[in-house]
Amino acid sequence: MRSRPTTLLLTTALVASLTACGSGDGGGPEPDGTTRLSLLLFGGAEEVAGYQAMLDEYEDATPDVEVELTPVGTQDDLLAKLATGFAGGIPPDVFLVNFRSFRQFADQGAIRPVQPFLDASEELSVEDFVEPPLEAFRVDGQLVCQPQNVSSLVVYYNRDLFEARDVPLPREGWTWDDFLATAEQLTGDGTYGLGTEPSLIRVAPFVWSNGGEVVDDHDAPTALALGDGPAREALDWFLDLSLVHGVVPPDVEEQSEDAESRFIAGRLGMYLNSRKSVPDLRTIDGFTWDVAPLPVAPGGAPVTMLHSDAYCIADGTGNEQAAWDLVEFAMGTRGQEILAASGRTVPSRRDVLTSPAFLSEDVPPASAEVFVDNAEIARATPSTASWRRVEKLADDILEQIFHGRIEREAGIARLLEETRDVFARAG
Repeated sequence: MRSRPTTLLLTTALVASLTACGSGDGGGPEPDGTTRLSLLLFGGAEEVAGYQAMLDEYEDATPDVEVELTPVGTQDDLLAKLATGFAGGIPPDVFLVNFRSFRQFADQGAIRPVQPFLDASEELSVEDFVEPPLEAFRVDGQLVCQPQNVSSLVVYYNRDLFEARDVPLPREGWTWDDFLATAEQLTGDGTYGLGTEPSLIRVAPFVWSNGGEVVDDHDAPTALALGDGPAREALDWFLDLSLVHGVVPPDVEEQSEDAESRFIAGRLGMYLNSRKSVPDLRTIDGFTWDVAPLPVAPGGAPVTMLHSDAYCIADGTGNEQAAWDLVEFAMGTRGQEILAASGRTVPSRRDVLTSPAFLSEDVPPASAEVFVDNAEIARATPSTASWRRVEKLADDILEQIFHGRIEREAGIARLLEETRDVFARAG
């Protein structure tokens, strides 16, 4: 049994694994005939356990390959480790990264595109997978990384609280007005109707549903497009949840307890997040919870925010083919079934997405089909090299507006101006 690095050993394990398995050793089998690969990713304990189970099965099937799994706690940690690894010439052979972050490495030529491997594969075909995450990881029509999940933004809700207050349960096609009325009915007596982070990826699907756009040009953005028209209308509607209607916890309470913890404690009626919350929410034993689709804008279309990570292969390690063989197994039916069992991953393979491995009746959410329905209506924000910097700045300003730390009009003007400067500096 291979060793499993613990959280306390993450930094040491990363340095050791990158040094042993990265491009610094020239790649290929070692003198004993073993090919050693490194896989870097971020995730919680349940998610990491799922990846380790998948790797254990892969190693059992390929005894001449050993894979060292190195998890980190946050996406920021992941990106920092990747930047350090590539700069030092010792990147991980394979790494899992979100579509909103991969371009900073792809544009530097640091990633070996998977398109030629996929085209030549006898195990995988592009038709096996849902389209939105594939498109999110394409550059100039070529698939750069292989997306392994197709999560989306959903409404988690406390079913028991709904029933106790005689509030109609969320349903497909419910409107913004329905959503707000529901949140208002669930607010009071120590609970709030809604918990959400104020960020671009939370605002975006409401903008799209209302017929607006987040940026001026998806492929080559130069500015956020939230200043007027349907996009501004959606932004104002989102901000009003806090500033006008008070259905979310105020700033001081949000600082003391985040939305997910508050939901788990039974003090939130609804909570917006992707599939990543499921492992933690499955620890709830005090009430029944479920998921629902996002509400639809008046006269608008149902849409949600894509949340997708992909396996990327570092270029120049000498282990690219072996790395693809690992990815090929991970993206096969069995590999995706193992990860689906962790609860965190919404499989990007069509056959597993609609199988009992994902749509289990034994564990919540009971309405997991919502993620299946969302798979084809999920949209992506841009994935340019500068996008993560834009997003971090925008999220900071949106949070200040949402909680009333800065005045709305002045804050939105600052949001548009300062992010435009980031776009401009990126060229």
